[in-house]
Amino acid sequence: MTSRPKNPSEPAEPTELTVPTVPFSTFDEAYETGTPPWVIGEPQPAVVELERSGAIRGTVLDPGCGLGEHTILLAGLGYDVLGVDFAPHAVELARKNAAAHGVRARFRIADALRLPEELGEEIFDTVVDSALFHVFGDEDRPAYVNSLYGACRPGAVVHVLALSDRGPGFGPQISDTVIRDAFGAHPGWELESVEPSTYGGLVPAEAAERLGVRAGERLDVPAWLARVRRV
Repeated sequence: MTSRPKNPSEPAEPTELTVPTVPFSTFDEAYETGTPPWVIGEPQPAVVELERSGAIRGTVLDPGCGLGEHTILLAGLGYDVLGVDFAPHAVELARKNAAAHGVRARFRIADALRLPEELGEEIFDTVVDSALFHVFGDEDRPAYVNSLYGACRPGAVVHVLALSDRGPGFGPQISDTVIRDAFGAHPGWELESVEPSTYGGLVPAEAAERLGVRAGERLDVPAWLARVRRV
């Protein structure tokens, strides 16, 4: 018996499930009740450097945009960029943040696991994923990779900035193998690089003693910066 040929738009079958996705309610509640540890009041330096180096082009998607720091940065520089987040309070605050900066920026509530369905015909040349990929567990990661595939034009580039397990930090840390396996399992993606980087955050109270710093202090922790191209 022969198997049906693999369609590039279909996600790979998941392997054994071990790591769960961070509950989405965690994020909306964090935006509603206070300042989340991933909000530092400015764009991540790694994303700023991506723009300065010319790695961002065309239409841009900022999934898991949070308070919109990267969408606002890019919109202010003249990019056609859309910030999306599953958390309604994040999108509400992002719009207020853009207005406070005097920047016209677009934001939408959308599920990152269903981008083609929720964004319709809007497709992108560049995706800047800052601290979204690493929140997905084994069960949802293939769906996210496939969702990105459907939201991108052929030749589009996805930049993934994710917390690394190579050093002390906080939040959902992952190995570079997780990134390699997730995109490598989908025939529609070509992984071009995965390099060490850093991610700035505000240390939560529960991690302060372990890290030897004060709660709320800004700390740059190890991260991965991956570049993936849609084929």
